[in-house]
Amino acid sequence: MTPKFKDKYRQSYRNILKILPTKVVLNIENLRGYHKFVNFKNPRYFGEKIQWLKLYGNLEKYSDYVDKYKVREYIKKTIGEEYLIPLLGVYDKIEDINYESFPHKFVLKLNTGSGYNIIVNDKNKININDINIKLKKWLEEDYYKIKKEPQYKNIKKKILCEKYICDKECQLLDYKFFCFNGVPKFIEVDFDRFANHTMNFYDIDWNLLKLNKGDYQNYYNHVEKPEKFNEMVKIVEKLCKNFNFVRVDLYNVDGKIYFGELTFTPAGGLTPFKPIEKDIEISKMFDLKRGI
Repeated sequence: MTPKFKDKYRQSYRNILKILPTKVVLNIENLRGYHKFVNFKNPRYFGEKIQWLKLYGNLEKYSDYVDKYKVREYIKKTIGEEYLIPLLGVYDKIEDINYESFPHKFVLKLNTGSGYNIIVNDKNKININDINIKLKKWLEEDYYKIKKEPQYKNIKKKILCEKYICDKECQLLDYKFFCFNGVPKFIEVDFDRFANHTMNFYDIDWNLLKLNKGDYQNYYNHVEKPEKFNEMVKIVEKLCKNFNFVRVDLYNVDGKIYFGELTFTPAGGLTPFKPIEKDIEISKMFDLKRGI
């Protein structure tokens, strides 16, 4: 499948999801990931519980936590402004963006949804018109209607420009802490997200777990515990303490820790943990009776 055809197929699929009833979409998504319909009365798998949340979890109340602009205020109050990636600009309209004011490297993103990111490594090589066309498409797209994730329903869209960050190896590892009942339980670490995407899983003591997710392979090299790891854990504990389930994402750039995002429906519930017995084990940490 060529990239162009893949994009057309993806857009057609998203257009169909927009007009289908929520419960139908959630079943379709679960079929993609788990090859079965959702058992809404007694969800057993982790992904099933994510689909249940979209329908019954009252996720609308978490809009300010998933809004990548508004959540910055929560981060300032909870752990401090020093953990925020510096903002270079915030825009309501594409016409307000002044590309000439940006540094050589920068990141453009929407404050809502998932996958709405443009990473610029060399400003001299970009096509501003192409970027603006992409941003316009994103601004017009209703992520809530496509993914049926209510936390994104009432967010006023903005374009954010952030400082480009990477470590001394020109890498940016993504540390995703899965937290249940206000306690971080395990960590997903993503490598080479825009090339050969692999991931490892670790417990809170940085022991490698025999765990995979979806079709992703494990990273092939030994990975040392990141600098200031204990500080990362303490930050996560502060950010997750009021939630039954949340994934807290952090970056660590040569010991400088940055907040990434808070996620309540990771990967839309589409990617099972493997082996499937582990998915069920993880799901048991997630008590829906407590609410979210």
